[in-house]
This record gives sequence, structure tokens and C-alpha cells, in this order.
Amino acid sequence: MSDQRRYREDEVKEIFDAASRAGGVERSDSVDESGLTLAELQEVGREVGLEPSRIASAAAALEGTGATLPGRRLFGMPVSVARVVELPRGPTDREWELLVSELRATFGVGNLHALIEPTESGYRLRLGTLKGSSLALRAAGAGGIVLALLLGTIFLLQGRMEEMVGPLVFGFVGSAAITASVLTLPSWARERTRQMEHIAQRASALLAGEPQEGE
Repeated sequence: MSDQRRYREDEVKEIFDAASRAGGVERSDSVDESGLTLAELQEVGREVGLEPSRIASAAAALEGTGATLPGRRLFGMPVSVARVVELPRGPTDREWELLVSELRATFGVGNLHALIEPTESGYRLRLGTLKGSSLALRAAGAGGIVLALLLGTIFLLQGRMEEMVGPLVFGFVGSAAITASVLTLPSWARERTRQMEHIAQRASALLAGEPQEGE
């Protein structure tokens, strides 16, 4: 199929090496240097006694978990996580429904986007999520600190020292909100990264096989 991902010569070699080790047979060297689709790889594999499923598994392993993309940061901590995964081919409607179901089961309800994008060599899955609650806490905390500074300055200039408790409370609450927004970020980013790796592996494995059409 013209829309299927074509594996480069080095990728083809790696796939056949992995499948040959798993299948206990010698790898074929008759590989088209211009690149092969998964179906063509499986056909070459049949000629040397490799099961198509072994080729598909080796191709899925090659796709791996994708690459992490740079994201937004808050005081040096990540507030967004993004990943892009090269796919063997584009998903059918049925396969996309399966992926969406997997995304919902893995991430639940959250600020997540998932897109299938065409590339020069095939398709890729782009995943991204943003911890909006941390940004909201930061904004609220910054507002509390600004208000504390403003009221504190006014009370100080007017000599109303007995009323400085109010600005101090606003400042404390604002600082606490910002601290809370930052402290939760590392564990959140690690969990989202783990979840995206799972989705990447699931998508690669799903699309390594023959297309699944809906009934």
C-alpha cells in the first residue's frame, strides 16, 4: 500500500536480525535498499522461513516507545509532556477506535490530545498533555502575592501596621499555592511519560499486523 510506512535499509536489517534470532533461522540479505513496507518484509521473511508474526513483532519492537518532545516548564519543572511515535502504517477506522479506547482507559479524563499525522515515510502518532491545574495554581498564587504586596505597601505608607496580618495571609497562601503547583509536577510528568510509552507500544503492535476493518 502506498500509504504504508517504508522501512529504511538500516531498519530492515535490524528487523530481520531480531526476527532471525527469535525464529532460529539465518537472515536473508536480499533487501531492497530503497526501503520495504511491513507486508514486503513479511513476504521476504516467508522465503527464508520466518513467520509473518515474528516480522511484525520485530517491527513493533523497532518502533519502540517513540521520542519525547520538548515541553513547557514551570520553575524548571515540566507542565507538559509530549511524545511522537513512528507508525508502520495509518490506522483503519476500527483500529483508531481501539486506540481511542486504550487512551481513555490509560489516561481517563484529562487534558490530552492524540493525532495521527502523515509523514514522508508513513504515519506517526503525536501525543501531548498539559497539567492545567498547575498553571491555574501558579496564576492564583501569583495573584495572591501581588495583592499582598499591594496591600502591604498601602498599609505601610498609611502607618496601619495593625492591619498587616491580611497582606501576610495573602502572601502565605499565594506562596503555598505556587509551591504546591511545583511539587506535584515531577511525579505527574513521570506517570504521563509511562502512560505515553504504553500507548506507543500498543499502537506500534496494533499496526504491525494486517489492517483490521470494522464489521
